[in-house]
Amino acid sequence: MLLRKLLTRPRSIYNEYPSQFWVLVVGTFIDRVGGALVFPFFALYITRKFDVPMTQVGLVFGLFAASSVVGTTLGGAVTDRLGRKGMLIFGLVGSASATLLMGLANTMGLFLISTVFAGLLGNSGNPAQQAMVADLLPPRKRPQGFGILRVVANLAITIGPAIGGLLAARSYLLLFVCDVVASLIAAVFVLFTIRETKPETSGSGEAESMGQAFRGYGVVLRDGIFMFFLAACILRGFVAMQMTSTLPVYLRDIHGVAERGYGYIMSLNAAMVVVFQFPITRWFREHRPLRVMAWGMVLYALGFGMYGFVSLYALFLVAIAVVTVGEMMTAPVAQSLVSRMAPEAMRGRYMAVTGFSWVIPAAAGPTLAGLLIDYSDPRLVWYTTAAVGIGASVMFLLLRRRAGETLEAADEPRGLELAPGEDAREAV
Repeated sequence: MLLRKLLTRPRSIYNEYPSQFWVLVVGTFIDRVGGALVFPFFALYITRKFDVPMTQVGLVFGLFAASSVVGTTLGGAVTDRLGRKGMLIFGLVGSASATLLMGLANTMGLFLISTVFAGLLGNSGNPAQQAMVADLLPPRKRPQGFGILRVVANLAITIGPAIGGLLAARSYLLLFVCDVVASLIAAVFVLFTIRETKPETSGSGEAESMGQAFRGYGVVLRDGIFMFFLAACILRGFVAMQMTSTLPVYLRDIHGVAERGYGYIMSLNAAMVVVFQFPITRWFREHRPLRVMAWGMVLYALGFGMYGFVSLYALFLVAIAVVTVGEMMTAPVAQSLVSRMAPEAMRGRYMAVTGFSWVIPAAAGPTLAGLLIDYSDPRLVWYTTAAVGIGASVMFLLLRRRAGETLEAADEPRGLELAPGEDAREAV
């Protein structure tokens, strides 16, 4: 009986979602396997390869973030104007090209140039991917859908950092090459298996010009509820960013934790997401999403705050476990709320502006953290991170008081919705 249940449950979950969604999931997994080899060791690579302090690492992250603003802005407008599939492929190929340049760069100047290209090209397809999820799934399924994407991404991270740590001990170039290959394979897969999901133009049937598409960002920026939500997510981004930008260097320089040890920490984070993300998302689906995000930020703050006063490796693992629970409570809910706030015809642009919730932290967070590590007590990084996490929690609670009835009402469809008894796999 137990074996039968174990075999039938994955099939029932599979049947709840359209086949094109699962194709998108597979493409995401292929691409993330390569990225999982490189990004966790990015700060370690820069400091070792070019012998620069953390403040200059912050400069690299800042350049990447600034160029990402341009890339996601262009990508969001083109996604709404021309469609999702083309931008997704463009982003994958662009990411591969920029990553290859980064791996071959032998001077800091050339590495900075390749970083700009990586941000500009590599992130241009992100709004298209997120808009595809909103196109394919009805509102009630979107939190779980974004959760599934996080599961497969973290499934890649479960194995990526552990393998990456072993490869990095021999040659960092191997990490970059593997990322390039994975992105190109994903691009070919998307080209031949994913169909366009952009909704047909409604009303007069006249499509936006590119000028109108870019002017549509004004509508996004005048959405007061969305902008307050974005501000809270920016604080969340400052907290979450420390996991991959500051934590590896802090553990290595202050506590003597080598690349392999940090890789295991990241693998634990990813493994927990793989095992628990989907059950947790389903568990909280009947709870108020903004309240879930507020409590998730409290756990973020507790977990990162622990790094300021613990020194045993086992407690580093406990801390990342607490952080991961907070991560699982906030990430898919945030993406689902954005898809709820975005009009159907503007999903790409709303998703692009949402990218600022990590672009701004990526630009400023590592630099500020680097200043604390290089010129002050390194533990202050984690106390400050904890305080920012509590601030984000308070903002989500304030937003709930201000617009909870609008954002937390029963799921009202803005786009695709299923009729009673209709199979999700046939609906699209």
